[in-house]
Amino acid sequence: MTSDTRERPRLTPKGERTRARIIDAAAGLIHERGVAGTTLEDIRASAEVSGSQLQHYFADKYELVQAVIGHQAGTIVGNQRQADLGDAGGLQAWRDMVITTAKNAGGRGGCPLGSLGGQLAESDPQARVLIAAGFEQWSAAISDGLRGLHAAGHLRADLDPDDLAVTLLAAVQGGLLLAQVQRDTRPLETAVDTVLALATSKASRSGGSRARTSSFRTYSRHDPGRGPSSE
Repeated sequence: MTSDTRERPRLTPKGERTRARIIDAAAGLIHERGVAGTTLEDIRASAEVSGSQLQHYFADKYELVQAVIGHQAGTIVGNQRQADLGDAGGLQAWRDMVITTAKNAGGRGGCPLGSLGGQLAESDPQARVLIAAGFEQWSAAISDGLRGLHAAGHLRADLDPDDLAVTLLAAVQGGLLLAQVQRDTRPLETAVDTVLALATSKASRSGGSRARTSSFRTYSRHDPGRGPSSE
């Protein structure tokens, strides 16, 4: 996927709104149908713009997809920075938000940024770089909150907040993928809760005794009373 870079005139406020509406429509359709399953005509109809308007703002589909990557990454990072991970209550609230969002979607769609990575990483080097940058920004936003928790003694002293941020992000991505294919958020809950329980546990000083775990719930064992989420 390549696109010629072209100079564009500065947009008016109305033009900025129209361009944002196109990107938002494209992001929604691509998240639902995938890049290959979304056409420019689909996007044009959803955004309620003409073909000439679409061409005015984006040279081709590749350029629009790159804008969608930036949009998805910016939205996720912005939401992450608004989440206050600087105290235990904020960390629990963030955990609940991640799980609730996946549950409300019925496990469908996966991660808006991660799903783009799965589709484009091997076929479009430029898109892969943009997606990787988005994940780096996301990880950094998580790290910012975890540093406050670490300084306050709410995390194990031997943990590096940057490493924990990467681990949490990996747990979220893997959990969302499993939730997507299984239509069940329990794998996501298990992954996130296990990482948080280990990160907030107090290392035992007595030989042979087990570390005390935090209040984060874990779902690693199947509850026979709960069936898979319905589709």
